[in-house]
Amino acid sequence: MVVEEFVYLGSLIHSTIGSTCDISRRSAIICAVMQSLENQIWRSRLAISTKLKLYNTCILLIFLYGSDCWAISKTNARKIDALDQWCLRMLLGIKWYQFVRNVDVRRLRKQPKLTAIIQSRRLTRIGHIMRMDDNADAKRILLVPSLVDLAQNRQLCSVLQVFRHQV
Repeated sequence: MVVEEFVYLGSLIHSTIGSTCDISRRSAIICAVMQSLENQIWRSRLAISTKLKLYNTCILLIFLYGSDCWAISKTNARKIDALDQWCLRMLLGIKWYQFVRNVDVRRLRKQPKLTAIIQSRRLTRIGHIMRMDDNADAKRILLVPSLVDLAQNRQLCSVLQVFRHQV
């Protein structure tokens, strides 16, 4: 019996190898959590700074767990940033009919894009691995060439080269 997908340490491992399934799963979890807290927290009289701290420390960490290992496509990046924007608008009580631009919402709260946070975490992980001893397994895996699809063109390259291509 072959298993198509399973959850391991909170991450969805899928036979397609991509990160889309895990991103979709975590997005659904975040939506459910945000909606369950809507009446108790987001619509309460708490200060916006307190709501943002709660969002950044509790809600975002659910989504960001394992995100530094994701291979994010442009479509996934748009979905991630749309989810983050939806969460911020719910948190701030901004309705769709108020016509507040996304840039203004983000500038108002000085909140970086979620994809920027993920990119920063990925760079931190890569930097940590690159400073390891050359014989460390993590560094060897990062530098070993393997057959991957870069823009629908199968090429022999390392994980590090794929990361550089995505950055």
